[in-house]
Amino acid sequence: MRASWLLLAGAAVAAPLFAQTATTVAVPGEANAQGDVSVTIYQTGQTLVQDRRQMNMPAGRSKQEFPDVSAVIRPETVTLTGPGIGIVEQNFDYDLLTPAKLMEKAVGQTVTLIRTNPATGAEQRVSAKVLAANGGVVLQIGNTIEVLRDDGLPVRVIFDKVPPNLRARPTLSVTLESKGGTVPATLTYLTPGLGWTSDYVTLFDDAKQTIDVQGWVTLTNNTGTDYSKANVLLVAGNPNQGGGRRDWAGGSNVSMDEAGTESNDRERLGDYYLYPLAERTTIANAQQKQVSFLDVKAAPARKVYEFNNGWLSTNESASASSVLKFSTSRSGGLGDQLPSGTMRVYMRDMRGDPQFIGESRIDATPMGSAMSIRTGEAFDVKVKTVVMERTRVNSNRWKTKMQYEFTNARNEGVTVDLGQSGLWGDVRVTDQSQTGTRVSADRIEWSVKVPANGKATLTATFDSRY
Repeated sequence: MRASWLLLAGAAVAAPLFAQTATTVAVPGEANAQGDVSVTIYQTGQTLVQDRRQMNMPAGRSKQEFPDVSAVIRPETVTLTGPGIGIVEQNFDYDLLTPAKLMEKAVGQTVTLIRTNPATGAEQRVSAKVLAANGGVVLQIGNTIEVLRDDGLPVRVIFDKVPPNLRARPTLSVTLESKGGTVPATLTYLTPGLGWTSDYVTLFDDAKQTIDVQGWVTLTNNTGTDYSKANVLLVAGNPNQGGGRRDWAGGSNVSMDEAGTESNDRERLGDYYLYPLAERTTIANAQQKQVSFLDVKAAPARKVYEFNNGWLSTNESASASSVLKFSTSRSGGLGDQLPSGTMRVYMRDMRGDPQFIGESRIDATPMGSAMSIRTGEAFDVKVKTVVMERTRVNSNRWKTKMQYEFTNARNEGVTVDLGQSGLWGDVRVTDQSQTGTRVSADRIEWSVKVPANGKATLTATFDSRY
């Protein structure tokens, strides 16, 4: 039998907003009970909800209900403020009204089955006692025990009431002391399940050496509750949520060559940047919503090739990385801070259609930063590293002669930015065929020009002292 659970008309009466008793249940489809809602959404998936409602309060002690709060609310973070009210006790009821829950709560009780004869359409009413509802429904009908099967035969189960502890919507109930009257109250709480991410669609024009960047905020709501016509404020940054200090290596970001030092008039909250949505919006449960927050045209950019050798060792030919370089500065750049997110890069093909060429994750980026987005591996540009000679000078000193061999199968010349890392300790470059730049204690870089359909070679000798 294919069972569908229906409520008898009039079996459950909708409670008035903020009713003084908690024994009634709001029926499905009732209008959203939220008031003037503001949500502050953090990139960590945490959200601060502020719900301002008008409450009709009796004098003395009463229990007030707040439907349409988050189904994953953190009850310990709830505060209710308003003139002349004090909280005595609060409860969060999240056992929601569903057909399965309704049947579970009916165990031990009598319900009515309506069976329809598929041939004649005649209905037969039968009283049945619910014995179990664990993975299936077991009924006692007269002196027989039956299982409510899913075999396609039409059966309805009718209940004469809704259990008082089942809620049509997530509901917070609060016992209050009040002087009475109409009170403007603000319900504030934290909830997971409502978060935002930022994504960047970047179109690179190789001929003009420019990029167009469109920044999108994606809102995701998995709280079990709609937030209607909400005032939305997005916070870019990572507020601490009770954990310890970040690991010393946790902030590394290969996409940021140099952190910027510029600022603008964007609103800040402490060390976080705020991105208010221009208009109120409804964030429905189980919904993703996208809003644009950045739109930049023809910012300067250039494509380069990079290769990093992590140690003084021989390696077979490997592809150089294809890298897009640009700035977030006000002059000659994107002119804004970039919240952490994913940057996806496109280029137009010969037909003029944009095609995806790669993506990279970026951290929160100050304005004025120099950026490198690695889009993938170069098909035609390869680098081979060879240890030409390694000599032991003494027990704590070695000399290593390296050769770097570059090949380019493209029909135009390219420049490869070569980096040699792993130069820990006292490592000196005693000889090099091209002058490089020491960019850090353990890294040196060269820019090597490789002709079209040609080769290039760089040699360097390292004196390592331990």
